[in-house]
Amino acid sequence: MAPDFLTETELEITLAEIARAPHLLVACDYDGTVAPFVADPMKALPLRETSVALRSLASLPQTSVAVISGRSLRDLAILSRLPAEVHLVGSHGTEFDIDFALDLDPVLAERRVRLVDRLAEIAESHEGVSLEKKPASVAVHYRNVSDTAVDAVLQAVDAVATSVGDLTVRHGKMVCELLLIPTDKGRALTKVRGSVGATAVLFLGDDITDEDAFATLHGPDIGVKVGDGHTAAAHRVRSTDDVAVLLAALCARRSEWLAGAGVVPIEHHSMLSDQRTAALVTPDARITWLCVPRIDSSAIFAEMLGGPGAGHFSIRPDPSDEEPTQTYVDDSLVLNTSWPTMSVTDYLDCSDGRPNRTSGRNDLIRVIEGSGRAVVEFAPRLDFGRFPTQLEIRDGGIEIVSAADLVVLRAPDVEWAIETNGIHQTATAVVDLDAGPVTLELRCGTGSLRPDRTEEADRREHTTAFWRDWALSLELPDLEADAVLRSALTLKALCYGPTGAILAAPTTSLPEFIGGVRNWDYRYCWIRDACMSAGALVKLGSTEEAMDLLDWLLQVIETSEAGAERLAPLYTVSGHSLPPEATIEELAGYAGSRPVRVGNAADHQVQLDVFGPVVELIHQLGEVDAPLSAKHWRLVEDMVNAVDRRWREPDQGIWEVRSAPRHHTNSKVMCWVTVDRAIRIATNVFGRDRPEWPTLRDQIKKDILTNAWHDELRYFKTAYDGNDLDASVLAVGLFGLIDADDPRFASTVEAVETWLRTGDTLYRYTHEDGLPGEEGGFNLMTSWLIDAKLLIGDIDGAQQLFAAYLEQAGPTGLLAEETDPVSGRALGNHPQAYSHLGLITNALNLSRVQS
Repeated sequence: MAPDFLTETELEITLAEIARAPHLLVACDYDGTVAPFVADPMKALPLRETSVALRSLASLPQTSVAVISGRSLRDLAILSRLPAEVHLVGSHGTEFDIDFALDLDPVLAERRVRLVDRLAEIAESHEGVSLEKKPASVAVHYRNVSDTAVDAVLQAVDAVATSVGDLTVRHGKMVCELLLIPTDKGRALTKVRGSVGATAVLFLGDDITDEDAFATLHGPDIGVKVGDGHTAAAHRVRSTDDVAVLLAALCARRSEWLAGAGVVPIEHHSMLSDQRTAALVTPDARITWLCVPRIDSSAIFAEMLGGPGAGHFSIRPDPSDEEPTQTYVDDSLVLNTSWPTMSVTDYLDCSDGRPNRTSGRNDLIRVIEGSGRAVVEFAPRLDFGRFPTQLEIRDGGIEIVSAADLVVLRAPDVEWAIETNGIHQTATAVVDLDAGPVTLELRCGTGSLRPDRTEEADRREHTTAFWRDWALSLELPDLEADAVLRSALTLKALCYGPTGAILAAPTTSLPEFIGGVRNWDYRYCWIRDACMSAGALVKLGSTEEAMDLLDWLLQVIETSEAGAERLAPLYTVSGHSLPPEATIEELAGYAGSRPVRVGNAADHQVQLDVFGPVVELIHQLGEVDAPLSAKHWRLVEDMVNAVDRRWREPDQGIWEVRSAPRHHTNSKVMCWVTVDRAIRIATNVFGRDRPEWPTLRDQIKKDILTNAWHDELRYFKTAYDGNDLDASVLAVGLFGLIDADDPRFASTVEAVETWLRTGDTLYRYTHEDGLPGEEGGFNLMTSWLIDAKLLIGDIDGAQQLFAAYLEQAGPTGLLAEETDPVSGRALGNHPQAYSHLGLITNALNLSRVQS
């Protein structure tokens, strides 16, 4: 059935989905699509509006544009006047290179001469015939031939084709082309699609020859026929003017989507945790991220990274005209989302000692209360949506029948409707809240739908108490106590209860640059990050997390074949090596930021700063008389021995740059910290004497001061080679390698602020790192600059920057990894341990200055 012409509403619907393609290819014919037909083919110029739209689309990230024409590539380039960003393909796909004719086979070149000569005879003998000579074909145009003479012209052309032989004859609108090399627009489109890596294609064309391209479209692709006539395209517009309107609308939609329109800002997400996994919740109570059974497992809700088709669990009032408010309950990770008529309370059950169990189930509990009706949509998608998800309604709820790990949704007395969407199924229900509250329990790890032995109200209270009681044990500063407490709770939530590991973040692939490739999996335990997180909690009076982390690390070393000297920068929460880094091609990424990665190749890097934070943490514990033992002393010795053997080596450094190793200043400083803190621990905690350690410490310091300091530029460099600067060199003063009043530290702080600060954020660095695109200001480095300003006496500057730092938190107090200095939007994985430990440290240091 031939498609009707698109209405304005149908156009919006048609463009809505393809505008969100991870990598979109917009391809079209030229004559009759980009340019209106005119009597003289060499005067066929593109519509201005169409040209503007194509240029704009080609300038967008992850968007490619191609014009595939029957014209010669040279003529197409001259007439279209499109920029180099637009891929031009001539002669129905024969010409991808402007110099193609120079490489034509001699035999084909001789046959082309014969073909041109014979067709020239037809042009001379028939009025209105014109020839378009191309490198590997000749097109006979008969648009200006009288109707009575057309048949004779075509018969003459057929006779020439038979005479020359071995030609492909292709008929179009008032044109017949004879090709020496068989090809078509379908093959050309397939080649362009492959070369640019497109995940979806929009193709527009008007000619018979465009049907070959329409025939190749599949999946999310869209074909649009211009004008009348039979077509394989699913859609149709009337004219070239409509093409201009369509492309302009597509450009606007895609620009908005790539800029983040239609996606929830990263910082607006709240987190739930049971210290075994975590869920992220949008401001309207939509769960868009949850991995089970463990934090680094595959996701069953991944809408955050792939749109609604990647899985979500939503609850909303019906109708939902009002904006909700969202807050954490007391000092906990129980989350309440409220509308005028109803509320949703969400939590991951922490009752009955669940966080510390190595096995057992995760229970996500959602309680709906209020009046009126609520709409519930349960759309799990197994393995990030890569595995078919089938649902079965059972007595008391729903089972995901195809799940490798048992997963059920207990929902007594709720009537569900199951809808099939491709390989997945979705359950929806409308519940009447006037009949009483509705409790939904997503149980991961069991197939039982029986009532829990503990009432929901008691489970909620136990979960609230789990967090609240711990919060009450903290020693909070007077300055910004609420923000510090929320940061502390966030760090606590990132602790993996069964082993003591501490996560860098609960998410993967939230972008450091919208639309870019700087998307990494942070659902693992970086030894450096974890020790710094635990250290921040020690400063607030909680040592349990640090002691558990060290137990985890000791187990890692004990089971490692390489031992302490060859510690990897990061491990899984169970203490094992990571799986190979891979990409999930099925997910479009947050705001089109691809690839979505699982695993992290940084675990194979050499990062010699890993030893310093371990010994620094043990030193902090010793300062507060934590119950350190002989095993911790042996760990200190192991760390110093590792530094003694390896500190002269180059490494990838704190930023894990995927390029050749360098002698990074920060890594050398942390090697110095290892030995310096070990000397203090030996004397003050364990009563030991290691006379060789001061010599090693001084040797490392001398090496840093000799090779990292640039006397002319007046700052400590990123690495011994080169003159580049990064914010991590602030460690020279922050960790005490040189005194705070040393002029070299003050001038380094000044240089870092001058070259790396934009607005109220601080970039890690601005030099080339081998990856395309930029990134935002790095929150931890902004925090370091605040502390550095305090050390050099710039109290006002530190206070002002800290006030701005607090503003970067989302509505429920959570901080992501980075901040876009222009838009102020959060970037990177969320919530990020680094950002929260930085806030805690800043508040403590500022409180001491102000007291």
